[in-house]
Amino acid sequence: MIHQLTIAQFSKMLHNLSKLFDQAALHAEAKKFDLAVLLQARLAPDQLPLVRQIQIACDTAKLGVARLTGKDAPVHEDNEKTVAECKARIESVIGYLQSFTEKDFAGYEARQVTTPRWNGKWLTGEEYAVQHVIPNFYFHVTTAYAILRHNGVDIGKKNYLGDMPYKGG
Repeated sequence: MIHQLTIAQFSKMLHNLSKLFDQAALHAEAKKFDLAVLLQARLAPDQLPLVRQIQIACDTAKLGVARLTGKDAPVHEDNEKTVAECKARIESVIGYLQSFTEKDFAGYEARQVTTPRWNGKWLTGEEYAVQHVIPNFYFHVTTAYAILRHNGVDIGKKNYLGDMPYKGG
């Protein structure tokens, strides 16, 4: 189940996030402004801009999975300045996530997980996944969505959720 909650969902949501930029490009073209302006947009003066929301969502996904599986994560320099560079980072992280199998998560529940910011404190892998990684990932994806929506990009819940695996008719 952890594979579905992390690899499958993180990949799907990052893909959806990338597609939101396509809608943002249409909006910028229609309103005749430089799309890169949106990368510095934020919801509040003390909140991080869109480009950082994208970087953090990507980092949360890749580092979260790396910590849960005990594997190394790719390094990104946090130097994206264009939408194309943001989309490339998203695709890079999706590619990394797709390299994992369910077997890679064996024993994750009991793994002791820490981060440099926790000053020696740790959580079990299960606690880390449920109480930190998954909520933090969705916080930054949702904030990126909200920044675009707040700036007039014509997106809605269906864009955020993406394709659904509906059954029946």
